[in-house]
Amino acid sequence: MPIAQPIRFQPGIETPTPDEAETIDGIIEAMTHQAEKVAERERHAVRASHAKSSALAVGTLTIHPDLPPELAQGLFAASGSFDVAIRFAQGPGETLADRVGTHRGMAIKVFGVEGEKLGSHRDTTQDFVLASGPTFPSGTAEGFLKDEKQLEAGTSMPEGVKSFVSSAARNLNRVLHAVGTESPKADFFGHPFVHPLSEPYYSQAPIRFGDYVAKVAAFPASAEQDALENQTIDVDSDPDAFRHATEAFIRSEETVFELRVQLWTDAEAQPIEDASVEWKESDSPFRTVATIHIPAQEAGSSERRRYFDEAMSFRPAHTLAAHQPLGSVMRARLRVYEALAAFRQNANGVQPQEPQTVTQIPA
Repeated sequence: MPIAQPIRFQPGIETPTPDEAETIDGIIEAMTHQAEKVAERERHAVRASHAKSSALAVGTLTIHPDLPPELAQGLFAASGSFDVAIRFAQGPGETLADRVGTHRGMAIKVFGVEGEKLGSHRDTTQDFVLASGPTFPSGTAEGFLKDEKQLEAGTSMPEGVKSFVSSAARNLNRVLHAVGTESPKADFFGHPFVHPLSEPYYSQAPIRFGDYVAKVAAFPASAEQDALENQTIDVDSDPDAFRHATEAFIRSEETVFELRVQLWTDAEAQPIEDASVEWKESDSPFRTVATIHIPAQEAGSSERRRYFDEAMSFRPAHTLAAHQPLGSVMRARLRVYEALAAFRQNANGVQPQEPQTVTQIPA
């Protein structure tokens, strides 16, 4: 079938609500309070989302040659290779045992990126912050605030209760999937115990894509990763099962992901402001623009873990202007990520670092 023509980017495609700034203030307040309670319990401040890393790797992103004009945009305008640092992590904003199986994250930092940056970002880095599932269940900043207040209320629940909630959500997700229905929130809180390197990761919300608009995703792209697809991780006997499985694979195999983009082609069916609406691939397929190669390596040394988890941060605001985050949820993330990183690093007495080359990443 012919691919629909993409809609061109223009500033007026975003429509913030009049009270959006106050809503984002509320999100920051709720998530900071949640992070404070976790820090008090764990005696150390951690990320307010995706706190527990599964693997910390370095590799190369290679942009494919001869991309069609609508894909040869921004970072992908010309073929070439860039060094990358990648953090795989579990979803909760606390270091729970892996039996609390929620959504996953894959954060990518690209080095050596020249060009006009967004806002105050002046470093030669470009971040892509991705998660399991093609949509963000909260949808908007308002929904984000509502959900965060519920999560804040549940922060003090014992881990066993959180495990029970996760299990219930996972069972519901399994039943709904069997009858052909999807529930992003059930998947968010009860993600299957699949191998972290066997599934795709999505931006969930759109970004500017040069002259156009797109969602971005990373899809596993090796036969060895395909073989992991039906593997279930045993979380009952190992509270750090995801980390051990992910590090073991990266230690022995090359890991490959294709970076793909889904262009905006229908303003009604693909809303910019509501990230809970999935952009159907039947309307606009994901198309490959680059490949990420992660050579076999040790992906979790104590020094590397300290650098990734303490000093570094991955933020949507670390971007080219050509890849400006768009929509309600992304505008919230621009402020929320900065505020929460500052809280975490200040609480731990850590000097924040934005590495300029991959050589700064500890082995």
